[in-house]
Amino acid sequence: MNKAELIEAIAAAAKLSKADAGRALDAAVDSIAKSLKKGDKVSLNGFGTFSVAERSARTGRNPVNGTTVHIGMKKIAKFKAGTELTRRVNK
Repeated sequence: MNKAELIEAIAAAAKLSKADAGRALDAAVDSIAKSLKKGDKVSLNGFGTFSVAERSARTGRNPVNGTTVHIGMKKIAKFKAGTELTRRVNK
């Protein structure tokens, strides 16, 4: 399912126009991203938890010429599925 298909599904389930559903989805994603940027966790009961983790700096290798490359520390977004979502997927 891509974003357009998700918007269509939201619009049908909530009896909204596609434009309203699109704005609602964009607002939800934007709110989650802003919370993660601040370092907060976002928990949606029955769905899952979004959090931020730090990936430490490391040394990598350029596959083309074999030279060593420094890869800096960065933050990554993580998602852990909730028990209800896991149950629905495995049902």
